[in-house]
Amino acid sequence: MPAPIRLRELIRTIRTARTQAEEREMIQKECAAIRSSFREEDNTYRCRNVAKLLYMHMLGYPAHFGQLECLKLIASQKFTDKRIGYLGAMLLLDERQDVHLLMTNCIKNDLNHSTQYVQGLALCTLGCMGSSEMCRDLAGEVEKLLKTSNSYLRKKAALCAVHVIRKVPELMEMFLPATKNLLSEKNHGVLHTSVVLLTEMCERSPDMLSHFRKLVPQLVRILKNLIMSGYSPEHDVSGISDPFLQVRILRLLRILGKGDDDSSEAMNDILAQVATNTETSKNVGNAILYETVLTIMDIKSESGLRVLAINILGRFLLNNDKNIRYVALTSLLKTVQTDHNAVQRHRSTIVDCLKDLDVSIKRRAMELSFALVNGNNIRGMMKELLYFLDSCDPDFKADCASGIFLAAENYVRDDSVPNLIQLITNSVEMHAYTVQRLYKALLDDISQQPLVQVASWCIGEYGDLLVSGQCEEEEPIQVSEDEVLDVLEGLLVSNLSTPVTRGYSLTAIMKLSTRFSSLNRIKKVVSIYGSSIDVELQQRAVEYNALFKKYDHMRPALLERMPIMEKTGTNGPAEIVQTNGETESTILDTKHLPSITQPASQANDLLDLLGGNDVVPVIQTTVPTKPASAGGELLDLLGDLSLTGGPTPTPAPSVPMSQPPFLLDGLTSQPLFNDIAAVIPPMTAYNKNGLKIEFTFERSNPNPNVAVITIHATNSTEADMTEFVFQAAVPKTFQLQLLSPSSNVVPALNQGSVTQVIRVLNPQKQQLRMRIKLTYTHKGSPVQDLAEVNNFPPQSWQ
Repeated sequence: MPAPIRLRELIRTIRTARTQAEEREMIQKECAAIRSSFREEDNTYRCRNVAKLLYMHMLGYPAHFGQLECLKLIASQKFTDKRIGYLGAMLLLDERQDVHLLMTNCIKNDLNHSTQYVQGLALCTLGCMGSSEMCRDLAGEVEKLLKTSNSYLRKKAALCAVHVIRKVPELMEMFLPATKNLLSEKNHGVLHTSVVLLTEMCERSPDMLSHFRKLVPQLVRILKNLIMSGYSPEHDVSGISDPFLQVRILRLLRILGKGDDDSSEAMNDILAQVATNTETSKNVGNAILYETVLTIMDIKSESGLRVLAINILGRFLLNNDKNIRYVALTSLLKTVQTDHNAVQRHRSTIVDCLKDLDVSIKRRAMELSFALVNGNNIRGMMKELLYFLDSCDPDFKADCASGIFLAAENYVRDDSVPNLIQLITNSVEMHAYTVQRLYKALLDDISQQPLVQVASWCIGEYGDLLVSGQCEEEEPIQVSEDEVLDVLEGLLVSNLSTPVTRGYSLTAIMKLSTRFSSLNRIKKVVSIYGSSIDVELQQRAVEYNALFKKYDHMRPALLERMPIMEKTGTNGPAEIVQTNGETESTILDTKHLPSITQPASQANDLLDLLGGNDVVPVIQTTVPTKPASAGGELLDLLGDLSLTGGPTPTPAPSVPMSQPPFLLDGLTSQPLFNDIAAVIPPMTAYNKNGLKIEFTFERSNPNPNVAVITIHATNSTEADMTEFVFQAAVPKTFQLQLLSPSSNVVPALNQGSVTQVIRVLNPQKQQLRMRIKLTYTHKGSPVQDLAEVNNFPPQSWQ
C-alpha cells in the first residue's frame, strides 16, 4: 500500500475545500484509507493515522473506530507512539466506555517507567479521564510520585491526586502525609498545583479544613513574597509576579478563614497589602483585586478592610471593561445586606450604570438600586428609577415597576393614607373626579393596599357623586349602586385585603347607607360580619347594627359627609400615630411638655381610646377655664380619623342629657363624685406580668366635683421596667388632667414605686369609666397593654 499522506498535507487539503459537501467527501475518503490501514495492522503508520483521526475528531467527524488503535499505541515502547496514544485516549475515551479499563495495566506500568516524560503522560491521562475503578487501582502509584523530589512529576501528580479525590473521596487521607512539604517547594508549578490540591481537600472535608488552618501563616508568607518580590521574567505577567498563583492562594485563604477568627486575623494584613499594592491598569491586577475582595467579604475581616473591599468594587464600576463593571455590580449585590452603609457611598455610580448600553449591566444595576432603597433616600432613588422605567427596554419594565411598588410599600411612611385622605377632603371641587379615578383604580388592581384604603374611604364619603356622574374633569362613568357595593363587598372577601382594608370597606358600606337607596342589602352585609373572627371587624359590624336598630334616628347625622380637616400639629400634647391606616392615640410624656394651658380644641384632637366618639383626651397641664363640651366636635367614629379645628366648643348645658352619654353602649348615669364625705379605700386598677397599678383617692377642697387620684406603680419582677408611661382616657362628660410622673423607671422586686396624679372633673356627677394604656420596656423587650377600669366604688364619697 502507498504511504498515507502526512497530517500537515491532510490539513492543507481540507482547507482547500470550498463547500461543506466537498470537505465531507475528503474526510470520508481519508477515513476509508485509515480503516484499511487499521485492518492491515500497519504498525509503521499507525501513529500518523491516529493523529489524522484526532484532527478529524476535532472537526466534529466520528472517530470512534480509532479507540483500540490508541490502546495499541499506548502499549508501544516508542515515546512518540505513547504520546499520540495517550492523547487519543483522552480525546476518544471516557469512563462510560469499558474500553478504557484495558488501559489500567498500561498506565500502571508507565507510572513506574524510568523516563519522567512517560510518567508524565500516564499522570495526565489518569487525571483527565480515569474512572473510579482506575483511581482506586492506581492511587498508590500517584501517592508515591507526589513524594518524589522531581518537580516535573510532583506538579502532575498533585493534579492527578485532585482527580482521584473527586472520583473517590475516601482516598483523601492517603494523600495527607504527602501534603506536608508541598508548600515548602520553590518551584511555582508545584506550589500552584499543591494549592489546588489543598483547596480540593478543604472543600470536601471539614476535618481537612481544620487540619490545614495551621498552614495559613505559611500561605501568607508565600503571598507576601510574591507581591514584594522584584521582576522575574519567568513568572511575570503584565508586571505582576505569577498572578495565577496569587489568585489560587487567595481562594484557599478564603476557604480557610471563613468562620474562623484566628485564621481571619492572621490574613488581614496581607489582604490589605494586596488590595493597596496591586496595579489596576491591567486586567491581571483587576483579577487579583477581585479575588481579594471576595476573600475579604467571606472571612471575618475587620470593618475597615471591608470598606476598602467595597471601595475597590466602586472603582471597578468606573472601569471601561464591561466584564469588570458586571462582576463589581454582582459582588456589591451580594454584600449590600451585610455592608449596606459602605455600598450606599457608591449609590450615584450605581445609578449611573442604569444608563449603560449593556443589558446585563443595566439589569444588575437595577437590582442593586432597589436593594439600596431605604427611608432616607427613597425620594431621590424613586426619581431615578422612574426615569429609568420611562426609558428602559420593555423587558425591564415589569421588574422595574414591581420593584418600585415593593419599595413604596416598605418605605413610604405609614401616615400617607390619612394624609392623602385629608388632602382629598380639603379639595372640595375635586371630590367627584377623585372618587371616579379611585373607583376605576379598584376595578383594575386591588393589590396596592394603601391605595385601596384611600379609595374605599372616598367611595364611602362621595359614593353619591360617583353614581350621579357629576365629574366635570373627565367623562363621567355610568355606574350603579349595586356595582359600587359589589366592589366594596369584593374587598371584604378578597385574600389580598388586609384587616385594615376590610375595616375601611365595611365602614364605606355603612356610610353609603345614608347615600344609597340599597338599605336592605347594606344591613345584610353589616349583620354578616357581626360574627366575624376578626375582632376589629366584628366590633365595627356590631356597632353599625346598633345604629340601624336602637340609634337609627342618629344615623344620618353620624354618617354625614366629613367637613374640611386641618392637619394635626406635632407640637401639641398628643400626636396621632398611624400605621397603614390604623390609628392609635399616643400621649406624650408630660415631663417633656411646658406647663402652659392647652386649648380645648387641641385636647380634642386625640382619638377615642374607648372605641366610641364621646371620649375626652388627657389634658397634660392645668384644667381649662372653659367648661367641656357635652357633645364636642364629632370625632370620626367610622373612619379612624381625627378632626381638628372648627368652632370653639360651646359650654355644656347644666341639665343632664336625655340620651346616654355613650352612643352605643349607654353607660348608666350613676353619681360617683357627689359630695365627698369620706376617703375611698385604695383599689387595684391593674395587676399583670408583675406590674401592679393601685389607685388612691382624696378630696379636692376648692371644687367638690374634682377627684384627685394618685396612681402607685410597683414591679414584683427581678428586672426594672424602664421607659414607663401611664396614659388614660375618660368619656367626654368628664375632664381629666394627668400630671407628670415621679419617674419613668419602676424598680424591681417592689423596691420602690412610680406615682402620678390624675385629676378628674365630673360636673354631671356620673359613674366614671376609664381606659388606661401602659407602655414600658422589660428585659429589653417593649411591652404595651390596654385595660379598662370600671369598678370604681359608687357613691363612696357621699
